[in-house]
Formats: sequence, C-alpha cells, structure tokens
Amino acid sequence: MTRTLLLNSGPHSDASHGYQLAKEAIAASGIDNVQITERDLVKTPIPPIGRDYAIALTSQTAADAKAFEWSERLIAELEQHDMLFIVTPMHNFTVPAALKLWLDHVIRINRSFHATPQGKVGLIKDRPTFVLVSSGGFHVGERAKQADFLTPYLRYALASIGISDVHFFPLQGLVFGSEAVALAVQDARQGLAEKLPLATACL
Repeated sequence: MTRTLLLNSGPHSDASHGYQLAKEAIAASGIDNVQITERDLVKTPIPPIGRDYAIALTSQTAADAKAFEWSERLIAELEQHDMLFIVTPMHNFTVPAALKLWLDHVIRINRSFHATPQGKVGLIKDRPTFVLVSSGGFHVGERAKQADFLTPYLRYALASIGISDVHFFPLQGLVFGSEAVALAVQDARQGLAEKLPLATACL
C-alpha cells in the first residue's frame, strides 16, 4: 500500500484546479493500492500557535505534552505517509496563511529537526513531494511579472525537516480566461505525468 497525504491550502477547496489535477495524477500514476488521506487546511483549519506552545518549545517540555498536541498529530500524520501532495495558491508572492501554519506546527526543534552548528538537520524521512502552485498571474517563465518567494521558501522549509525530493508544478495565468486555464492545466498534467512515475519508482 502506498499512503499519500494530500494537503489542500486554497480557498476553492476541492473545486480548485490544483486539487482536481492532484487527484487525477494520483489515479493515473499506475501505483498499486494507493490510499489517500486528505487534509483541507482551509475548510478544517488547524489552531494557531499559542503562548503555551511557545513556552513548551523553549522549556524542554516532553513531546507528548498537551501544548504539542496538534504539532504532534500533524508530524505523525506526515510520517505515516509515503508520498506528499501540496495544493496551494500563491498569496502575495508566497504561501497562504493556512499552509504557513501547517509548516509552523510541523517544523519543530528536536522532533522534526535537530539544530546543529552547521544548521538544521531533518529528522523526517524523505519522500516524493509534489507541489501544485496556482496563481492568477505568471510567476514562472518569460511572462513572469512578479517575484516567486513561494518556491524557494517551501523548498527550504521542507528540506529543513528532511524532505528534499520536491517537485513544483505551476498552474499560472488563471485569470486570463478559459484558454489560459486549459493550457495551464495541460502543462501541469504533462509535467506530473513525466515526473510522477520517476519520483515514485522506489515506492
């Protein structure tokens, strides 16, 4: 069984192009016996980081403390899956608040990474990760008119906990009409069809 965690962090939920394309790509991947766990970070929001968490984080509190309950739940959920799909819009050049909050819970010292003099050392096993990034404008290629802080930030954040096998697929220009949407979806579909079998060959 191949367990796939599908994180959806956009306001359109299961109606988004990214979500529909992720489900389509997983179904067409040829991987036998795929089990999908879906977590919609907008429809079912996770609680924000609070004072209790901050105090626990800096006072060597036990990992099973109540302050870490949500952090532990999300880290354990990630660890239990072999493959990760992230469906996200680009909000103001970077990740939306819902996805940033998930990262804030998951990136936790002495649980998902160790701090060393050379930097963070990830404690999470690497896994194929596919990120579908939706944007109304263009942030990749010759037509890009805005900076892309999402891709380097998310790549660095995931690498800090041990996940470096990360592949990005832009769904861009979505406000420029149905033809632009169809082209963006087709480009991302083709990219996934080429990359998914290679990245998941060892699963």
